[in-house]
Amino acid sequence: MNQLFPIFVKLDQIQTLLVGGGKVALEKFQALITNDERLNLTVVAREIVPEFEILLRNYPHIQLHIRPFETTDIEHKQLVIAATNNMELNDELRALTSLHNILFNAADKPDLCDFYLGSIVTKGNLKVAISTNGKSPTIAKRVKELLNDLLPAEIDETLSLMSEYREQLKGDFEFKVKKLNEHTKNILRHER
Repeated sequence: MNQLFPIFVKLDQIQTLLVGGGKVALEKFQALITNDERLNLTVVAREIVPEFEILLRNYPHIQLHIRPFETTDIEHKQLVIAATNNMELNDELRALTSLHNILFNAADKPDLCDFYLGSIVTKGNLKVAISTNGKSPTIAKRVKELLNDLLPAEIDETLSLMSEYREQLKGDFEFKVKKLNEHTKNILRHER
């Protein structure tokens, strides 16, 4: 049973630590930066692949420390992502984050994770997160491709119009919800 509770995090309002500098760390970084270029991120890695280091130069606000992880690196962090193939380090990070009530993700180690990084579909202001409960990132990627193709490019324009309409509505919350539901009930229906 999938008991995950999806949330959308404002990455510019929290402190995130990414431990690792290899291709998997680069992939995690790209997922983060694609969602918010203003994110507060610190990267700590013994060594870093050249393409990751070159990419980081485009984001001078991101802190990069090429050295081994130190326990003080988790201070003032709310999210920690481990992208290492060092199981001892991943276990140490899991223990430290648990002790300090910090949410933790370890790449390709669902049993260690508090949260997963899902596949994301973005069409302007619409963002859809896809999770397979850690079972198959490949299936999540395929669902992402499907939704990217299915969602119309005009959806962002529709969102803007709905926002304007919502602002014009007078009445209590229940009235507004009823009106918005009536107005949008056929918005994504396709003729069969």
